Amino acid sequence: MSKILRLIALSALFMCWFSVASADAFRAGDQGTQVAEIQGELANLGYDVAADGDFGPATQEAVKEFQASAGISADGLVGPQTYQALMGRAMPQVSRGSNYYARRIIQTSLQYIGVPYVFGGTTPGGFDCSGFTRYVFANAGISLPRTADAQYELGTPVAYDDLIPGDLVFFSTYTYGASHVGVYMGDGKFIDASTSRGVTIDSLNSGYWSSTYIGARRVI
Repeated sequence: MSKILRLIALSALFMCWFSVASADAFRAGDQGTQVAEIQGELANLGYDVAADGDFGPATQEAVKEFQASAGISADGLVGPQTYQALMGRAMPQVSRGSNYYARRIIQTSLQYIGVPYVFGGTTPGGFDCSGFTRYVFANAGISLPRTADAQYELGTPVAYDDLIPGDLVFFSTYTYGASHVGVYMGDGKFIDASTSRGVTIDSLNSGYWSSTYIGARRVI
C-alpha cells in the first residue's frame, strides 16, 4: 500500500473511532449540567450522590446500583438504555471537547508509572513506547496504530511552542525517523515508556530528549 493510501486509511479509521467515542455514554470524568441532571434524578431515587456535575466514583457506583435494579448491565456508563430508564426520555448527544480526552488520557497514563518496559509490550504487564500510547488513547476511545512511525503520520503537526496536554511527542532514537513516542503533559513534561525506566515522566528540555526530538502530532 502506498504511503498516501495508508494515510487515508489511517485517517478514516481514526475519525470513525473518534466519532463513536464522542457520543456513546456519560461516564466517569464527565462534568457539566447534564451530569448534574443525572445525579439529581439518582438522588431523587434515594441513591447517595450529590448533584455537583462531576461524574466521580460515587456517581458511577450509584449508576451501577440503578442499572442492577432496572435489569440493565451494570457497567457504570449512562448510555441510551440507562438514560431512558433513569430520565424517562431519549439521551441527548454527548459532546466532549479535546480537554476531556487529554485529561482522561493523562490520568490513565499516570496510573501506570513504574510499569516495566517490554519490547513489543501492549498491556499493563509491560509496555513499549507505542504500545503505551496506543493503550492509554484506546482507554479514552481513540484508536492509534501500533508503531511510533505510524502514529507520527496521524493528526496535525504541532510546533514546539504550541504544544498542549494530550499531544503526541516524537523522537528519533535508535533508528532514523519516529522511533519513540510519548504523551505531552504540559510544562515541558511528557510521559512515556522508556527502555531504561519503564513508564516514567521525562522532560523535553533534558539533553537527550531535546537532541532527539523531531516533532509532535495532535490527534484529539
